[in-house]
Amino acid sequence: MGTALLLLSACGGHKTARAHPVPPPPSVGEAAPPASTEGNAKPAPVPRGAKPIYVETGLASWYGPPYHHHRGANGEVYDQNSMTAAHRTLPMNSVVRVTNQTTGHAAVVRITDRGPFVEDRIIDLSLAAAKAVDVWRPGTAEVKVEVLSAPAPIAEGGRWCVQIGAFQNEREARKLKEKLQDHYEGADVIQFTGPTGEWVRLRPPGDDKRKAQEVASKTHVREGGVFLVRLD
Repeated sequence: MGTALLLLSACGGHKTARAHPVPPPPSVGEAAPPASTEGNAKPAPVPRGAKPIYVETGLASWYGPPYHHHRGANGEVYDQNSMTAAHRTLPMNSVVRVTNQTTGHAAVVRITDRGPFVEDRIIDLSLAAAKAVDVWRPGTAEVKVEVLSAPAPIAEGGRWCVQIGAFQNEREARKLKEKLQDHYEGADVIQFTGPTGEWVRLRPPGDDKRKAQEVASKTHVREGGVFLVRLD
């Protein structure tokens, strides 16, 4: 893997795209993974007469092992057979409808986790949701995401951080952590190990969105990606 490179410019600007390896979608055989007796494949409840309050389109993927039965970002244990999804910036526990732009199949899911941490994707579906909207076998698909309800404003407020990685080399992740700590006094910078490698997360003072956006716009790495993430 390439060596991590941190670039901190003196002025703001948009993040420049860097070529980096993109993990392939999960491999899928002819038979589906065994269903869990703990899973809840029922759609999340939709408020009567709910109309979308936010809409975006982009690429969806799905995730199962090695995340299955591990705790998600909202504190719940992730079950790949429940109708849930991961999104980087929507308020946690938002209820969204995901529609496959090609097949028209749709599912209603609840946002319980953060991700996907691949730059060209907007939502990571559970296995159950991926099957419902025809994402499971191809691995990815173009979808429309419609937020039907959210427990907090989408465009303002919230607690934010910048997540960077994943590094295959622990030493490179540590070097990045140290540089961020030196450059952003008062920020909380942690390094942790995830299923895909080493990650670095920076939480600006007060988990301020504007400051997190500033850090994200000025930080570039050769290995992995830089992501603005809502914590709540």
